[in-house]
Amino acid sequence: MNKRIRTILRGLILLGFVLAIGYVLYSNFSSEKGEIAIIGKRAPDFKLVTLEGDYVQLSELAGKGVFLNFWATYCPPCKKEMPFIENSYQYYKDNGVEVLAVDVGEPKLTVQSFVDQYNLTFPILLDKDEQVLNAYNVGPIPVTFLIDKDGIVIDKIVGEMTQQDVDNYMKRIQPEKGVIE
Repeated sequence: MNKRIRTILRGLILLGFVLAIGYVLYSNFSSEKGEIAIIGKRAPDFKLVTLEGDYVQLSELAGKGVFLNFWATYCPPCKKEMPFIENSYQYYKDNGVEVLAVDVGEPKLTVQSFVDQYNLTFPILLDKDEQVLNAYNVGPIPVTFLIDKDGIVIDKIVGEMTQQDVDNYMKRIQPEKGVIE
């Protein structure tokens, strides 16, 4: 009888450990945690330098929709979507939408070479210390945040986008005509 009780207790303890480990792994690797924390809230403000040496501060873009894209030159999906973002930027830049493409920790020369190769004209920001990356809880790239004219994050898109996707997302954050401050 005692042996049976010990076996049951050991089994329950083992089950408890397995459940605890499973919960820890789930909570640490769940991508929903970052999405829930930021969607519907004010976008974390930041100030980063561009390739040209100018500074861009997110809060100074109040009144515009912001298409905030995190990317890197070594990322194949990023390479595919950059021309789509450029195409849409050419239309939406005059319609109240700003693109901010944040490179995640690469050397300036590497980023500049990529920008030249793809003829990108929207602001490329350098996040050398990955502080903005961490503030937005970015995991895999590419990831894009849609920020409305009031500075509220309305969506987070993870993964590669098509031309149609980019157009649709920029339409979502485009301020109404005559509302741009």
